[in-house]
Amino acid sequence: MVELKTAESIEAMRAAGRIVAQALTACREAAAVGVPLLDLDEVAHDVLRKAGASSPFLGYRPHFAPTPFPGVICASVNDAIVHGIPDGYRLRDGDLVSIDCGAELAGWVGDSAISFTVGTPRPADLRLIETAERALAAGIAAAVPGNRIGDIAHAVGTICRKEGYGIPEDFGGHGIGRSMHEDPGVPNEGRPGRGMVLRPGMALAIEPMVVAGGGDGYYPAPDGWTLRSNDGSRAAHAEHSIAITEDGPRILTAL
Repeated sequence: MVELKTAESIEAMRAAGRIVAQALTACREAAAVGVPLLDLDEVAHDVLRKAGASSPFLGYRPHFAPTPFPGVICASVNDAIVHGIPDGYRLRDGDLVSIDCGAELAGWVGDSAISFTVGTPRPADLRLIETAERALAAGIAAAVPGNRIGDIAHAVGTICRKEGYGIPEDFGGHGIGRSMHEDPGVPNEGRPGRGMVLRPGMALAIEPMVVAGGGDGYYPAPDGWTLRSNDGSRAAHAEHSIAITEDGPRILTAL
């Protein structure tokens, strides 16, 4: 079931989303060669605490997970696509890092992700990140009343495939609101004109994930959470929570 949010609810989601944006910005600024991923998790946790928000990630345990998630961010490095656990790994020169973060405030949730490089960037990584961000922008632009979920999926997938990148199977965006994951699902590839009709008041998290090697396959790491590309190639992830309004899509997780 899809809940249509009121204008007041969207404002409340915007407040949560702003905190997420602040946490991601703080993580990006703190990331440097030699910094452990656990430090980035603490940076994000501190932003949430100071804002009076809680983490929908911490302790989250979906059906596939062997254990509750132990962090407030997902920190995925290099060939890790999503769901990386922030641990003692120290960032190295040239690493590609994806940080996914959520915040819950006054019963409403925001969810967003960014990718960036540490130290000396590889041109191929910059192109991968730029493609994920461009695909996200295209998906957001398609999120207008009267369009369908398939129009978002098609916009995202077209850009990723044109660059020759893989799109992880079975993973994509989702509805968002009082819970981090709500209906409907928002695939990262699909046919235009198909799926649920978009209506004002719908709130969605759109999140392209791209794999440099071009393959769509992945495997779970021994921790049961981190998903890594089958071919060992690098991945990037970009995400915003948005609201669909009569005036067009409104990004809820921007600064």
